[in-house]
Amino acid sequence: MKLKQDKNFDKLIERFEKKIYATAKGDWRLKLLKEDLDPFYRYPEPLTVWDAGCGFAQISAELAEKGHRLTLCDLSEKMLARAEQLFLSQRLEAQFHHRAAQALAPELPRFDLVLCHALLEWLAEPIPTLQIIADRVATGGYLSLLFYNRNAMVYTNALKGGWRLRHLLDDSYLGKGDKLTPPNPQYPHKILEQLETWGFKIMAHTGIRVFHDYLDKEALKNSDPAELFELEYRYCRMPTYRDMGRYVHLVAQRTHNPG
Repeated sequence: MKLKQDKNFDKLIERFEKKIYATAKGDWRLKLLKEDLDPFYRYPEPLTVWDAGCGFAQISAELAEKGHRLTLCDLSEKMLARAEQLFLSQRLEAQFHHRAAQALAPELPRFDLVLCHALLEWLAEPIPTLQIIADRVATGGYLSLLFYNRNAMVYTNALKGGWRLRHLLDDSYLGKGDKLTPPNPQYPHKILEQLETWGFKIMAHTGIRVFHDYLDKEALKNSDPAELFELEYRYCRMPTYRDMGRYVHLVAQRTHNPG
């Protein structure tokens, strides 16, 4: 029996860049993340920050530019190389580790801010790994968690109907999509329960693309992008809608350590 493994993007990096980052929806994701993280950009003193599964490291680079001290890691050697290239091009300093986050975590100190963005859904064991990562948040520190929303995956498949309904009923839809469809999307309410159990309090809660990804090609073609994103912005932090976004972003403060 083949053991499940975390996703490594070494063979998909160009496709990932084209489909995720070089798009209007990718820009929208970054915009909302930056808004939620604005207090850290403006923090008057240097913070210690760990980017667990850094990818191309756009957020980390901006935090480093503000004077914060960054530690970055990624399972993908090519992703990490892109992150290092970005830092080098901007003359920024950081520590880089070609390691899986959960393997590196026991060797790290606790941080003022831990970033875990679009990693959870690609892990073989999402919740146990998240606990290992979250444990590196210092008491009083923060976790920035962005994850692929299982609510959105269920709803999208249900709207398409047909044979997908049976897959939804028996949960066999997981892992059925293309190579860029995450195998382990998470329910927001489950993540919120876990974070509370681990001593975290939610400070920001944002849905990313709460309408956009439910529109078919014809509807998108007939919609004014500016109006659509204005609508997105109006509802993205409102209860109900925020938990229907393709991604959900949480900023959580560790108020105490139950352990």
